[in-house]
Amino acid sequence: MQKAKLQFKIDLHTHSIISPDGGIREFEYKKLLEEKILDCIAITDHNKIDFAQKLQEKLGNSIIVGEEITTKDGELIGLFLKKVIQAGMSASETAKEIHEQGGLVYVPHPFETLRQGVQLEILENMTGEIDIIEVFNGRGKWRGKTNKALEFAEKYGIVGAASSDAHGFKGIGKTYSVIDELPTRESLKKLLREGELEKVYAPIFAFLYPSINRIKNKIT
Repeated sequence: MQKAKLQFKIDLHTHSIISPDGGIREFEYKKLLEEKILDCIAITDHNKIDFAQKLQEKLGNSIIVGEEITTKDGELIGLFLKKVIQAGMSASETAKEIHEQGGLVYVPHPFETLRQGVQLEILENMTGEIDIIEVFNGRGKWRGKTNKALEFAEKYGIVGAASSDAHGFKGIGKTYSVIDELPTRESLKKLLREGELEKVYAPIFAFLYPSINRIKNKIT
């Protein structure tokens, strides 16, 4: 019997207007879902989850509540969170806090330096705590460590994902993972392992969003 066609496009790393450098607005997330540009989106603002929680209440489980957490060792993302996780702990301590509330540990832009990626030595000491690693980042052109991330994922049997890391509307919808049903906390890893990755870099101007948004968010 022919395998069902993969059809659910998910992006597990995006930034709304409440991130200091983010700019995706509520109506834009809604448009992405209504127009089937994406089918499921994690909102992973820096050290905050209130915007994600609000949109999940309005739009349902097509929105995953996440947080990109600033740790002493770099940035980690928690997915399927119920409460905010405080910044400033070690990566391992942060991973423990994510799991204690039933969330999944997602490693964004690993091994990078400009974007506070967690480095190899740290990740090798916490492989058992990692659920998903970002093996392709939509804003990683020229600076991403895609090959190194893929090698790490394969070596330790960790499932990989492709995500946009979008900070503005025109940076989203190009990079995503494709799975065959709407994910839950329990099913996401298996779905990703059996799915496919759409590895397309965002348009060059989308790389300017964080800098532009920092200025805009300071004056509005």
